[in-house]
Amino acid sequence: MKRIVVKVGSAVLSEQNRIAKDRMQNLVDFIAELKKQYEVILVSSGAVAAGYTELKLDKKVLANKQALASIGQPILMNKYRKMFEKHNILPSQVLVTSANFNTLEQSQKAKDTIETLLHHNVIPIINENDATATEELVLGDNDQLSAYAAYHFGADLLVILSDIDAYYDKDPRAHNDAKVRICIESIPSEDLSREVTPNHNFATGGIVTKLKAADFLLKRGGAMFLASGFDLSDARSFLVEGIHRGGSLFKKHEEQ
Repeated sequence: MKRIVVKVGSAVLSEQNRIAKDRMQNLVDFIAELKKQYEVILVSSGAVAAGYTELKLDKKVLANKQALASIGQPILMNKYRKMFEKHNILPSQVLVTSANFNTLEQSQKAKDTIETLLHHNVIPIINENDATATEELVLGDNDQLSAYAAYHFGADLLVILSDIDAYYDKDPRAHNDAKVRICIESIPSEDLSREVTPNHNFATGGIVTKLKAADFLLKRGGAMFLASGFDLSDARSFLVEGIHRGGSLFKKHEEQ
């Protein structure tokens, strides 16, 4: 059975300073569907947004953001638990920092935990340990985390579900004639060095961090699929039906 990492961002999971329950339920239902064909690891943002529903702190202050993550993580996990319960699926929480991927020994320990959870049909839900990992919270993001997870945990594909539905040849917000890049084997260095511009209040990334995640995997023989997390039809077509209707696939062609 193929293994995939599904990453969902804050823009998908939150709306108007609260958790977007319908979109979250759609995601959970989709993952339950995917589990019939794949081993699924979920990388989920949303802890800070969930914390903000309970305590309105200024997210721009690092200590406040860490406090919100601390408050929000159990709220987020409780929502996942209740939603997965409808499918008789048990979720688990796996909090990591960059230190978990610094050495082969550390990443193997984390992988052993993931392997055990998957073996027992549990959904590992990974997030960065934002409450204490100061440097990682400032410099890291869940796009990079999901790429590390896909690589170190032996996934065949990383799937990023986002408010960005594909990789375009130009900014679709500024150009009506922007076209989707369907299949990408390499990413221009100028696209990787652009300024990070998140589209959403709680987001830390934007297209640049997604391209960096894809570049990380491409250079290591991995693959990534980027599609909308608001409308899951492109992801469903690609992953369930095997038909590439929308979204962007980052993968090198295998030489004959």
